[in-house]
Amino acid sequence: MNTAKSLLLLLIPVCLLLASNLSYASHAAIMIDAANGNVLHQEDATHTWYPASLTKVMTLYMTFDALKAGEIHLNDLLIASPHAARQPQSKLGLRQGEKITVQEAILAVITRSANDAAVVLSEHLGGTEENFAIKMTAMAHNLGMYDSHFMNATGLPHPWQVTTARDMASLALKTQQNFPNYYPYFSAHTFMFKGRELRGINKFTANYPGAEGMKTGFTCGSGYNLISTANQNGKRLIGVILGGMTSPERYQLMIKMMNNGFANRIDTYPTANINSMPNNTGGTPPVQLGCGNMRATTTGSDTTNAVYTPKAKPIYKHRYNAHHTTVTPSLKKISTAKAITKVKSKVVTKSKVKATKTEKPNKTRYHHPK
Repeated sequence: MNTAKSLLLLLIPVCLLLASNLSYASHAAIMIDAANGNVLHQEDATHTWYPASLTKVMTLYMTFDALKAGEIHLNDLLIASPHAARQPQSKLGLRQGEKITVQEAILAVITRSANDAAVVLSEHLGGTEENFAIKMTAMAHNLGMYDSHFMNATGLPHPWQVTTARDMASLALKTQQNFPNYYPYFSAHTFMFKGRELRGINKFTANYPGAEGMKTGFTCGSGYNLISTANQNGKRLIGVILGGMTSPERYQLMIKMMNNGFANRIDTYPTANINSMPNNTGGTPPVQLGCGNMRATTTGSDTTNAVYTPKAKPIYKHRYNAHHTTVTPSLKKISTAKAITKVKSKVVTKSKVKATKTEKPNKTRYHHPK
């Protein structure tokens, strides 16, 4: 009997550890070279995960596709439905019947992860958010994102809305390649709406040298997610972090991954190419944080500040006036007291895109601070 009790006492910690591993998982990650899709680093990149507000990158992909096809235009007015107005935070606070332009909605989704703006876009393009989600999934599969399934346009929690780090990196790459006229929107970190300047929540975009943009995401199920793109000395990298345990952690993981990539410190045996990676390797999405539930009640974004603090340098941000029908970014100096890192690269202006029939932002004009 004593032997049995001793054995049971030894097994209890093991069982608890196994149960914990069923509910929680370490993060997933991937980094690719945007020039050729070669994978430089990956950790569980084909494991199922909840996308949270990274979903909105697909919503924007669908929007850019409609703009390119001439189905909608940047200055088209969209009307907020009762469903859009009821969306939880993070949001602009649109009221039922309130109007917003396509460009304003794009910038609201990128800078503020606004759920109401994402729903307004989805309803305009798909009739209903549910119908739009079906189209999102079909588009994702057409792009080779076979492990992604979308149930809404925002990333608010749903047990069937899943993706992988590999799929998100592929989406970022296809967005760069297919929409060079609209990809620069992701560099926005502030924009004007109703006479107010709204600041972005993506600390990586604002502060990492050469950062070009992309998207944050958070739910209790997903943890803290991040897609980031950056360009240094002509080398462009795409990184994805899924499942950071805190907001600072996801930024720190991304910074470390990007720094290693730009310094050519890559995996010893990297996967050849993102397109040759296997499909989903199995497993259910982890419930990364012990909070909330899978009902659509938690925010699809986050506003937690990062805490990494390299040498204080002046940093700059893009300022967009959403009431203009074209984008006119300018540089605005921020106090160096709380600066996190040095000025972000002006990479967006380096690539001159040939004129096409599609609508595009005006050429950017930077005003260097004195």
